[in-house]
Amino acid sequence: MVLSWNEIKDRALKFSKEWADTSNEEADAKPFLVEFFNVFGITNKRVATFEHRIKKMDGKENIYDVN
Repeated sequence: MVLSWNEIKDRALKFSKEWADTSNEEADAKPFLVEFFNVFGITNKRVATFEHRIKKMDGKENIYDVN
């Protein structure tokens, strides 16, 4: 979906107001990025990878955050 500059501007202003008082980076990181991409009409499934599963040297698996 192609958005006009006016639509992007309106979405950006709404986004900035909604996120103005955010203070918990750990809890808000994923929703913030999803909503940021939405400003431009981009779905998170198209561009965002938030975590990768990795295998550590001891053989255990862990989650690595990508931001």
